[in-house]
Amino acid sequence: MIEYKCLERSEEMGKLVIFIGPSSSGKDTIKRRLIKENKFAFKEMIMSTTRPKRTGEVLGKEYYFKTVEEMLLLEKQGKIIEKRMYNTIYGPWYYFTTSANIDLENYNYIGSNTLEGLDQFIKFYGLENIISLLIKVDDGIRLQRALDRERKEINPKYQELCRRFLADSTDFEEENINKRPITSIINNNSSLDNAIKKVEKVLKLNL
Repeated sequence: MIEYKCLERSEEMGKLVIFIGPSSSGKDTIKRRLIKENKFAFKEMIMSTTRPKRTGEVLGKEYYFKTVEEMLLLEKQGKIIEKRMYNTIYGPWYYFTTSANIDLENYNYIGSNTLEGLDQFIKFYGLENIISLLIKVDDGIRLQRALDRERKEINPKYQELCRRFLADSTDFEEENINKRPITSIINNNSSLDNAIKKVEKVLKLNL
């Protein structure tokens, strides 16, 4: 288990719900459904990225789309909680989260991230303020979902899909998962409704 040296935080702080899982596991679909149904009055934690917008994506909805220069300025200002970089066939793509977009003193937030990102959120906000849910899906189902999504793009990037799929398989090995204090692991092999019910049960116990 990774050791965390957490900062002291107010007991009155809200909770930050973080969904974790490989690409096409359904974590973002589950997150959007919970936000839409609004049973828990979450505010959405929206990340930033330097990658190009995909077809249908809206600035400030899926991501804040930033240039590398804008990201470096935020980092210099000490406003980046976590950041990671993917070496894609199109060059490096960065994904990051800034503290300027999160007011955990007054609200509960919901978002998605990586195992390494979870480490940084725990260090920043404290383990007691984090609810982490790992979404798991069989590889065959996950690959088919990824293909179905990519086919909808005007210019499908199948090579990048394959790279990401293989990278995620390594990142989410059991050894890496077991190092983290995951609140709950949710299976999403069947219907979305079943996964939502499991998630809601965990949230009711921990919020």
